[in-house]
Amino acid sequence: MQTKFKLLSILGIAAAVSSCSDSPSVSGRPNIIYIMSDDHAFQAISAYGGPLKDLAPTPNIDRIASAGMRFDRCLVTNSISGPCRAVVLTGKYSHLNGFLSNEAKEFDGSQQTFPKLLQAAGYNTAMIGKWHLGSNPTGFDHWEILPGQGHYYNPDFITKDGRKRNEGYVTELITEKCLKWLSGAKDQKKPFMLMMHHKAPHREWQPGPNELTLYNNVTFPEPPTLFDDYSGRGSASREQDMTISKTMRLIEDLKLYPDTMKTKNVGLNRMNPDQEAAWDEVYDPIIKKFYGSKLTGEELVRFKYQRYMQDYLASIAAVDKSVGEVLNYLKENGLDKNTVVVYASDQGFYLGEHGWFDKRFMFEESYRTPLLVQWPGVTQPGSINADIVSNLDFAETILDIAGVEVPEDMQGASMVPLLKGNTPSTWRQEHYYHYYEYPAVHSVKRHYGISTGQFKLIHFYYDVDEWELYDFRNDPQEMINRYNEPAFESVKEDLHKRLSELMAKYGDSEELTKSYLPVK
Repeated sequence: MQTKFKLLSILGIAAAVSSCSDSPSVSGRPNIIYIMSDDHAFQAISAYGGPLKDLAPTPNIDRIASAGMRFDRCLVTNSISGPCRAVVLTGKYSHLNGFLSNEAKEFDGSQQTFPKLLQAAGYNTAMIGKWHLGSNPTGFDHWEILPGQGHYYNPDFITKDGRKRNEGYVTELITEKCLKWLSGAKDQKKPFMLMMHHKAPHREWQPGPNELTLYNNVTFPEPPTLFDDYSGRGSASREQDMTISKTMRLIEDLKLYPDTMKTKNVGLNRMNPDQEAAWDEVYDPIIKKFYGSKLTGEELVRFKYQRYMQDYLASIAAVDKSVGEVLNYLKENGLDKNTVVVYASDQGFYLGEHGWFDKRFMFEESYRTPLLVQWPGVTQPGSINADIVSNLDFAETILDIAGVEVPEDMQGASMVPLLKGNTPSTWRQEHYYHYYEYPAVHSVKRHYGISTGQFKLIHFYYDVDEWELYDFRNDPQEMINRYNEPAFESVKEDLHKRLSELMAKYGDSEELTKSYLPVK
């Protein structure tokens, strides 16, 4: 008989064991590997199609989609790294888990998280890679994390024993550490849950030694909105500071160091002589050609876009190789039939759409994140789901897969029915979003809103009081704000009503929203 767990107590959380014959696993409680990259746009995963599919394929990440389910409408609650990670851990919105922005500094590790619940239920738990929550991880039997953003080359890792520099490229090092941990975990008489968090492809997109030249001779198609003038949108889109044209830096972001510069940025300064020589062999000719071309205006933007894409996608190629190594390891060690593998990003990212890079906005490219799940024997291979799901659901889903009761105070829903091919009649038809980090880097104004299957209503509320309404089914690039158009009056009224109901459901409100504003 298989075992199912009901929690009664751990750090104030309830935990106990009970028997149940309907565990969802194939053979005993399944192992779970949650792989998350940082700033990986769904547009840059070939399983999602699009213009990059054949130019920069991700064959190993695609293996998860082929063996399981691709989610096409996975939305984040707050499109920025630290808050997204806190939501994944807690299954609660930012205003409840306390981590509203990256400036929050430290996540409260004493609160309930799904790793703690799994640990109490007998799972061997580990967290390896980018943590980005300030405090040390809790609820893990083993953890090795990058301090802050971490470095691409020769990064430091923090463990329970302190901080130590590791020689190598960060994506490869995280992979090695995860495989080493798995080699020990597989021999224990308990299931395991591994959170494998990559730094890549976060800014400044430094390719690894094996990918330095991968896309240098590839010309990527420009998005049709690369030179968007935001004439159909409000002041928030016009006043942001995240454009390729003005914000993207020639030196730090694009690594175009003029000959007069004697030092490189901190990340590149960590390279050993062999790494630096290999880097310079590739980048010195690019630098020489750039400064000899004296580009300006739109031609400069086009050049910056190509360099951005070449480095960003090369960084992703190393992540894709890492995923392949993990999948191969599972198969070679007989773990593939009883291990659930999840691939996601902390949120979406702009790849030149609207002239932008970065995230933060409630517009599709940053609001929507990739999500691929393979669950052998349960999820139909090659299946596609179009329901509105969220990173708010990840904790509940992982607990449900493990046969652990989901606490009532978590705010998401288990996606297990969806993974089995059955969408409940009560599944959500709208999604709530709230972004808080302003004034701050990239100057994206605070906003909250609701998204349905067709419409999106957004309220920007810092220094402005502006509402925006988009019909993204008929205007997929969200170019025209329809809020004041008479033809959308009934849609607007319905969305306002549903937004108020969602805010009440999740314990947020206009009054609370105002209390989040900084004192001037």
